[in-house]
Amino acid sequence: MTVIPPLGPDDLLVLLVGLATLLLVARILGRLATLVGLPSIVGELLTGVLLGPSLLGHLFPQAARLLIPSDAGGMHLIDAVGQLGVLLLVGITGTHLDPSLLGDRRRRRAAVTVSLSGLVLPLLCGVGLGLALSAPAGDGRTERTLFALFLGVAMGVTALPVIAKTLADMGLLHRTVGQLILMAGTVDDAACWFLLSLLAAAATTGLTVGSMAVSVAALAGFAVFAATVGRVAVGAVMRRAARSTDAGPTVAATVVIVLIGAAVSHGLGMEAVVGAFVAGLLIGAPDPAKLAPLRTVVLTVLAPIFLATAGLRIDLTALADPGLAWTALAVVLVAVGGKFCGAYVGARLSGMTTWEGLAVGAGMNSRGVVEVIVALAGLRLGIFDVGVYTIIVLVAIVTSVMAPPMLRLTLGRVRVDAEERRRRLRIEGADPRQAARASP
Repeated sequence: MTVIPPLGPDDLLVLLVGLATLLLVARILGRLATLVGLPSIVGELLTGVLLGPSLLGHLFPQAARLLIPSDAGGMHLIDAVGQLGVLLLVGITGTHLDPSLLGDRRRRRAAVTVSLSGLVLPLLCGVGLGLALSAPAGDGRTERTLFALFLGVAMGVTALPVIAKTLADMGLLHRTVGQLILMAGTVDDAACWFLLSLLAAAATTGLTVGSMAVSVAALAGFAVFAATVGRVAVGAVMRRAARSTDAGPTVAATVVIVLIGAAVSHGLGMEAVVGAFVAGLLIGAPDPAKLAPLRTVVLTVLAPIFLATAGLRIDLTALADPGLAWTALAVVLVAVGGKFCGAYVGARLSGMTTWEGLAVGAGMNSRGVVEVIVALAGLRLGIFDVGVYTIIVLVAIVTSVMAPPMLRLTLGRVRVDAEERRRRLRIEGADPRQAARASP
């Protein structure tokens, strides 16, 4: 067996400086965002834009190289830390989803309706726009079709990690609309990852009945296994961890289960965040006081690092080209309008009020780093060029920045009921008897 040498001193220094820089700037910008009435996630998302090639890397490239790794190996190490943060963030968010909503047929139907409407409309709009634009990969019919389909999937995704961080920052996880957004976002993203896997296969080996059958079987098998064997196994592990009087076993068990869920879904060809969220659902709602240490570290350290890395690979200076700038404007308008209108229509069809529908449309519009992942896949497969990649990441940033103020405006018009107050006390770790007594 070959002994792998440890991380070299130079590589370790680059990693430490990079992590410290990202976290420091993300916390500063996050604090500035809160001072002007925005959630900290807005500042954290803009960190990568500030430190990356769009600003610091363009104006002071030598300073940027000193602060942020300029080689693939160093960036991969920072990416690994960010991925750990996003998986734990999504997993913890899954533990906060109210199980009673999943058992409520009306709300479950509402989540599916919102998800389908919020996926189909922007996807069709994206495909239409993609067919109207010139495909960077070439003028062949196949290339243009793949480009349009990839753009459609990019328009249809919902960024579950960003939504989760936004709702947590704004103290809206207990709101029923917030819970519905999380449920619908999960269905949305699962569908988009499935479509992305099919398109990736079509771009490399060609889309066949066999590859499609494998993808469907993997998704169905994962869901069935999680609902049966996974549910029993996770329940047994968490009950055993809960016997301890300190938080250590609960925190460790939660982290391991979330990472296993992420590894299984990723191994089956789906995105790792889907498995992390499902693992959080299986974990349920452990004692909030025991999960508080992990929640604090994730929300204040790991998640900001993850969000800060989102803008490090884009170059907004490319938008100085007038043609690319007009294309970017068209893509942003289609992305925002299609997703917002689709989610709003789905909410209204489910019997929700106008303000609740507007809140759902605002929340589902967050694209965040999930859209970046789709853009990276297109870039890696040669379907997107750097200009299109930059435009799609710009959509991710714009929509994620738009969502918080719109959520605050719309949900401010929706009355908080007794159920939401009890849910808030449970999330904040209040005495169960106090939560049970909560009333309007």
